[in-house]
Amino acid sequence: MDEILLMLPGPTTVDPRVLTAMSKAVVNHRGAKYGEILTETTELMSKVFQTPNKSYLLTGSGTAAMEAAIANTVAPGEKMLNVVGGKFGERFMKIANAHGIDTQELSIEWGTAVTPKQIEETLDENEDIKAISVIHNETSTGVAAPIKEIGKVMKNYDALYIVDTVSSLGGDEVNVEKFGIDVCVTGSQKCLAAPPGMAAITLSDEAWKAVDSFDTNTFYLDMKAARKSGDKTPPETPYTPSVSLTYAMNEALKIVMEEGLENRVARHHKAAKASVAAVKALGLELFADEKVSSATVTAVKMPEGVSDADFRGTTRDKYSVELAGGQDHLKGNIFRIGHMGCISYKELVQTFAAIGMTLKGLGAIEDASAGVASITESYL
Repeated sequence: MDEILLMLPGPTTVDPRVLTAMSKAVVNHRGAKYGEILTETTELMSKVFQTPNKSYLLTGSGTAAMEAAIANTVAPGEKMLNVVGGKFGERFMKIANAHGIDTQELSIEWGTAVTPKQIEETLDENEDIKAISVIHNETSTGVAAPIKEIGKVMKNYDALYIVDTVSSLGGDEVNVEKFGIDVCVTGSQKCLAAPPGMAAITLSDEAWKAVDSFDTNTFYLDMKAARKSGDKTPPETPYTPSVSLTYAMNEALKIVMEEGLENRVARHHKAAKASVAAVKALGLELFADEKVSSATVTAVKMPEGVSDADFRGTTRDKYSVELAGGQDHLKGNIFRIGHMGCISYKELVQTFAAIGMTLKGLGAIEDASAGVASITESYL
């Protein structure tokens, strides 16, 4: 059986170099050798975040970093604004609710992006908001939020600016320092193309002031504990880390830096534009507003009369390409193409060949090759 090509919004295909790095012997996570690897990896992480602030690795998924971001900076009873325009905006708010935070929802229609003006107006009406959370790349809808422009607005307010870049860091423009982001989080298995199970977080001086202003009610994700352990010689993590995933993250970040952040982002944007053009060439309809469409995932409306099970089941089982379905009320109504990590025109050609053949086989389109032809034109 052919190996399945993962064209998901994570996990993504992992470079053989990263898999080889994971196979190295496990070392003492309280020893000098691990301290050296941890130091190098967190320094690389800060370079990818584009910040002089220290970064911290968390053994856990991106959701762990999301929880660490909120639980350590916003105390129970304090007010937080959550931008919710998809599944992961909802998750940020659910995390805040779980920690007894007074949440306020800025609801955005799924498939559209929040505007800086909407945030500005909400903050003007609520001067006691301690922090806001924004999902940079909402994989459930294929929408990218204008985090750079929102950052300009946030400079006029005292609220902390918390941004989830789990599915955008290394694939879209993220500059923590220039964008004025106070807390930025990411995950290993998306654009960074490492295996799932590790997350990272970086905090500004203002965010650290918030951390030090109250006793957090989280134990495993306590950032004061992470800072204390990270300041040791050699540096450590407060609790047992995944040594093998640290090796993997280290190698994946080296690959990112070798390619160059600017080149890597440009590659992802090219893949996104090519995917959008190929979707249109097949006569399919995009779900997200094209003006705010993601650089790392394209959401497509399911053709009329085609079931999710038949469509994605066929692309996977017959043509060895795995696509993502819709979530919540979008389940069965859209499918999502993840074009992040180690992808190029080769993967997109295979993907749109599978989509075209599947849809023709299901009687939904006439020309199965239109998507592939479009990808070819996009990369000439």
